[in-house]
Amino acid sequence: MLLELRAENYAVIDHAIAAFGPGLNLLTGETGAGKSILVDVLALLLGGKASPDVIRHGADKAAVACVFESTAAAEAILDSFGIDAGEDSEIILRREIQSGGRGRVYVNNQPATVAVLRQLAPELALVHAQSETLGSFDPDQQRQLLDRSAGIETEALGETYRMWKAAAEGLAGMERDEREQLRQADLWRGQIKEIEAAACADGEEESLTAERRMLANAEKLFAAAAAAYELLYDGGSSAGASLRAASRQLEELARYDGRFAEALQQIAAARAAVDDVSATVRDFSFQIQASPDRLAAIEGRLDLLDRLKRKYGSTLEPTLEQVKQYGEEIAEKLAAMENREVRLEQLRASRAKSEEQYRGLAAATTRRRIAAAGKLERAAETQMNSLAMKARFAVTVTAREDEGSWTEHGWDEVECRIATNAGEPIKPLREIASGGELSRVLLALKVSVEECAAASQGRRGRSAAPRTLVFDEIDIGIGGRAAEAVGQKLKALSAVQQILCVTHLPQIAAFADRHFLVEKREKRGRTETSIRALGVAERTEELARMLSGAKLTETSRRHAEQMLKSSR
Repeated sequence: MLLELRAENYAVIDHAIAAFGPGLNLLTGETGAGKSILVDVLALLLGGKASPDVIRHGADKAAVACVFESTAAAEAILDSFGIDAGEDSEIILRREIQSGGRGRVYVNNQPATVAVLRQLAPELALVHAQSETLGSFDPDQQRQLLDRSAGIETEALGETYRMWKAAAEGLAGMERDEREQLRQADLWRGQIKEIEAAACADGEEESLTAERRMLANAEKLFAAAAAAYELLYDGGSSAGASLRAASRQLEELARYDGRFAEALQQIAAARAAVDDVSATVRDFSFQIQASPDRLAAIEGRLDLLDRLKRKYGSTLEPTLEQVKQYGEEIAEKLAAMENREVRLEQLRASRAKSEEQYRGLAAATTRRRIAAAGKLERAAETQMNSLAMKARFAVTVTAREDEGSWTEHGWDEVECRIATNAGEPIKPLREIASGGELSRVLLALKVSVEECAAASQGRRGRSAAPRTLVFDEIDIGIGGRAAEAVGQKLKALSAVQQILCVTHLPQIAAFADRHFLVEKREKRGRTETSIRALGVAERTEELARMLSGAKLTETSRRHAEQMLKSSR
């Protein structure tokens, strides 16, 4: 449902806000006041083409915005574009048109593109104006109308179609370029053999690196260890010898003064530490062996591991763990490829089974649609002819059974066709020339769909209610009883979905749940258009104006009051 519509510096609008509600929302006003401009604003927010010509004279840019109640399908579209759905179950659309021709689009206050608006449009509103028919009568919309009229659900058909498509695409992929797959298998076998032959052990690279460091510096390390051992223990002036001499002197002192007992213990601890370090240095020197052959072997092994890392690692600083992981991955792929014949048979069986199921479900759906088409034809033709139209209406359902025409909703091509004048051939609905006729046809068709849906509700689950419908000047060329019939149909349709309608006829305006007046005034030497909701007394005055023109009379007021009472 459309909750709010805003426009700033758009055409003759300086600043206008309209808050809409459920049911029938009607816009009236003098000719030229700008009623259709508001419909154009909404069409722009649903992905219509923008032009700098709409910017109000003297302004740098125009800005338009609206707020819709969110739907699950709309939120899925936002998610596919990486746009947050928000927390208030609302979708905020905003467009800015710059004087230089460039513009900006925002969805939920996040930068977006016109493509996002066009994707959202069918889920939010259908605009039927004199200049716009956004998303109104494309084949998918016509199919949806027919399905809704009969409560036809296609979830099972869609699931079967997805299973068939997955099997068909998988089979085609495996059968495509078999020679390339064999070459790939040979490459993988060679890579697996190379990785397995290397037999990389955990921690091997770190251990070899440490050993190589020792072998490459063996002489230097031996000299350092020998010098350290001599300084600590073996030399005549070593630390150990000095500590032993000091210990003997302290023992003598301790015999006469107990204060030196603790010092003697500290010297003993130092001698023990020096002895430990000396032993460690001595043992280390015994282990040092200069072996050019071993060093060469380690260098070769580390070079091999480095080549493997460069070939099969996955980061800028590759590791042997990545090499092992790569080997495991291609081993799995190779196993899957070597089981190719088994997989091919599985995919062929899956495709055949899902194809059989799809054909059965699609054929059954076609039969239901053909039966529903006849009912919708009769209902729609009756509704149209009650709106001052002498129309012949038909709904054709053509089954396209070739696989290229299969979709999640079946293989049927649904087309609504109409002849609006006697003697004319019946033609596709999209070829209707008159915008007023198109709006009335849509109204009659929508009412018919809801009537048929209500009739089938006891037998089948009813589809979710469609989105907001917008009609611009639906009353062109009608009056009297036909106008009252249009009002009644709008009122009936508004019971199941929100309607926004621009009208010049009081017979239609009397049925409004919410009545908005669009006015054009001169303010500070500039013409401005504004919109405001009318109360009960103001509605009576507006209907009286629509009945009698600029000069209001008591007769027109009484007539307006009677129309409002009758419409209730």
